[in-house]
Amino acid sequence: MELSNNIAAVVTGGASGLGEGTARLLAARGVKVGIFDMNAERGERIAKEIGGVFACVDVSDEASVDAGFETVRAVNGQERVMINCAGIGGGMKTASRDRKTGEIRAHDAGYYAKIIGINLIGTFLCLSKSAAGMMTLEPTEPDGERGVIVNTASVAAQDGQIGQVAYAASKGGILSMALPIARDLAREGIRCNTILPGFFETPIYEQMKPEVKENLRAHVQFPARFGTSKEYAKVVEMLCEQVYINGEYIRADAAARMPPR
Repeated sequence: MELSNNIAAVVTGGASGLGEGTARLLAARGVKVGIFDMNAERGERIAKEIGGVFACVDVSDEASVDAGFETVRAVNGQERVMINCAGIGGGMKTASRDRKTGEIRAHDAGYYAKIIGINLIGTFLCLSKSAAGMMTLEPTEPDGERGVIVNTASVAAQDGQIGQVAYAASKGGILSMALPIARDLAREGIRCNTILPGFFETPIYEQMKPEVKENLRAHVQFPARFGTSKEYAKVVEMLCEQVYINGEYIRADAAARMPPR
């Protein structure tokens, strides 16, 4: 997919972190960008800075997603690029024992469902509705491509840590659906790929204590630092433009491999 001012894109989670970096890069390439996010104040500001359109969207709510697409498409037209970056983290063990009282507790079902709802179902809702819209477009030359979808999973999909069962399940679902989605949409000329980011300078990690962040950084091989949102966005850019990459995933993690603890 040639990134230019002739096409539109939607970026979920585009008001911060990886999504913001992606929205800014696409806009710099001339793409008309629509941002979905729950942070209205920041989302409106970033959209204004990049000449884009903002919609306050809860990706886990179908009506909210529908309204978001209606808002951005009214200005930018039907998108050919769909980038899913919206998501939440969190930690809770499958079952745990309180060290002081000895009380045993199972994982909170509502908390599990919330993470699955936002990360996995939210990603699918947005990409499915975007793909349906892409199918109405004329194919582009020379390959008949109509659109491209890039989803954000996590290295936790493969290297899930203690307390990450819900998060890893949500990201593992994103990883595993790339190939069947690519196959579902192949005849329509729509591709689907997935990025598995490791440790990036995003609001989630910025809130960590310095010693915790340094412990995580120690697992990164080279370069021995956290990644930036600009570096993530460059991977998105490559996956958009390299038409022969489809149904695949790429780990963007500086060769980090996490042990159980």
